[in-house]
Amino acid sequence: KSINLITNEDIIRYNNDYILKNKLSSSYQNQVVNAVKLYFKTIKDTMIEVEKIHRPKRAKVLPNVLSKEEVKKILDAHSNLKHKAMLSMIYSCGLRRSELLNLKFSDIDSKRNIVIIRQSKGKKDRITPLSAKILDLLRRYYKEYSPKTYLFEGQEKNTQYSARSLEEVL
Repeated sequence: KSINLITNEDIIRYNNDYILKNKLSSSYQNQVVNAVKLYFKTIKDTMIEVEKIHRPKRAKVLPNVLSKEEVKKILDAHSNLKHKAMLSMIYSCGLRRSELLNLKFSDIDSKRNIVIIRQSKGKKDRITPLSAKILDLLRRYYKEYSPKTYLFEGQEKNTQYSARSLEEVL
């Protein structure tokens, strides 16, 4: 069919007969609807009523949560002080991998027991509490490793610890 002759019914039929029948993912279906909407609004300048096309809701799946025992096993599995400190910070402060790796020593406020996370997801700064146990662990780590630029540095001074290495540690 010529693009000029496509109607709302054609798009709905495509959605029902192809996408829904083949049980394609909701993200794929939304991509198709958005692409059709963009094409017909900007390129063809026609009025296709995308609101009439069925959009699936995204599934809300509960995350897998580790038990206290599992977390304790992970944290106790390492004898290396740096690895233990990194994993403890991630768990205790609820940090993402990139947030941990971008931390500088100046981001730790030991007087107020907080960690300042700068330019995190969505380019937002945030503050997270720092427990006394983790602060003590960080002090021992600092005495042993003396990081200069980043809180957790790679094998060479002033270089950021590798994301891949952190994955391997975990």
